[in-house]
Amino acid sequence: MTRRAQIITLMCALLLLLAFAINASGALPLLYPRGTRIVAELPVAPAPRAGQRVLIVSPHPDDESLCCAGSVRRALDAGADVWIVWLTNGDGFELDAVLTDRTTRPAGPAMVRLGEHRETEAARAAAALGVPRDHLLYLGYPDGGLEHLFLEHYNTPYTSRYTLARRVPYTDALTPGAAYTGLNVERDLARVLDRVRPDLILAPSIEDRHPDHRATGYFITRLLAARGQADRLRFWIVHGGTEYPLPKGLHPQLPLLIAPRGVRLAWERVPLTPEQEDIKRRAIEAHASQMQVMGRFLLAFVRRNELLTRQIVPELPTRP
Repeated sequence: MTRRAQIITLMCALLLLLAFAINASGALPLLYPRGTRIVAELPVAPAPRAGQRVLIVSPHPDDESLCCAGSVRRALDAGADVWIVWLTNGDGFELDAVLTDRTTRPAGPAMVRLGEHRETEAARAAAALGVPRDHLLYLGYPDGGLEHLFLEHYNTPYTSRYTLARRVPYTDALTPGAAYTGLNVERDLARVLDRVRPDLILAPSIEDRHPDHRATGYFITRLLAARGQADRLRFWIVHGGTEYPLPKGLHPQLPLLIAPRGVRLAWERVPLTPEQEDIKRRAIEAHASQMQVMGRFLLAFVRRNELLTRQIVPELPTRP
């Protein structure tokens, strides 16, 4: 073996060792002692109360379980009522469609079938959490297109690059056939708010890395601010930065740390019991198509806490 080959082999071995160390369950407190301590010292989110009406606003099927399955179960255990609304059916994940539809070039109808399949998985996840079927609402807007609807297509219809649709293609959506516009998203969300009359709304932070998540945060925040109800919002982050959360895989004994994209927000900790963690795991695993593709990422959210913030945007640093 040449010296160059030896060096390359050694570097590869070191990288593999580093990857193993980072993803080992015992590595978190060693590599991130400050982050672990910060989470332990966070204030505990107020406990849900009987009769409270809680709405989970989810951009895609699976987000409701990743962000908030423990919070949902905690609320139900306290006697609260929970609803979930999905803005999209997750019909833009082409690799997922390749596996579920067994086609090498999914487009149009194949992507709509994927959306129908993921809607079924979302219902199974909700059932695992104990949310009644009549508390589930699907809007059916385009996966990967929500930010376009908010910024560029508020009044003019948008065409999905995945389903090729310009209107909601799902017959059981809240408004079947609604044109893909930001205005229609807001109208549907307003109908959801009027129907549910929530006291507490859990929605994605506009600091989230995913464009659909940010847009969902924009839509719901603007609506509630116009109603004078922005104080009912609590925000969460799923796509929090490179490799977040670590370690990957199932580590229910570890804390969920603050995402890199959320370090300037004031967080509250939602402690979960082992039973609530197990229910969260089962809800996540109900998204079987997603588990095939990125199971270790999904299971990394099964931790002994969840994180919520009341802040819409980080405070600007004060000048000296």
